[in-house]
Amino acid sequence: MIAYYIAADCVDEDLKIGASTAPECMKNFALGVIEVFCNEYLRKLTQADVDRLLQVTEARDFPGMLGSIDCIYWEWKNCPAIWKTSFQKKLYKVPNIILEAVASYELWI
Repeated sequence: MIAYYIAADCVDEDLKIGASTAPECMKNFALGVIEVFCNEYLRKLTQADVDRLLQVTEARDFPGMLGSIDCIYWEWKNCPAIWKTSFQKKLYKVPNIILEAVASYELWI
């Protein structure tokens, strides 16, 4: 559901669980990931971390790059009415924002 940005009822047949159970499982999975990896991977980078990442990417012929970037358009259901026109593009009927994430080769997010 996270990887392909699909609704819970799209995976209930494959997973053999109810559409209402799939989001609960995903929530538990996300909480587990946070609990296990928070201290190492979900913390802010220090200057030493940044320097080390830049050395690795420079050695791989990508100087100045910290990691790979990905983005997704996210529907903003509770967008304030005054901001609606600023966050609504022609392709979308509802306001949306772009969420961007950068991950290093060590999976720092």
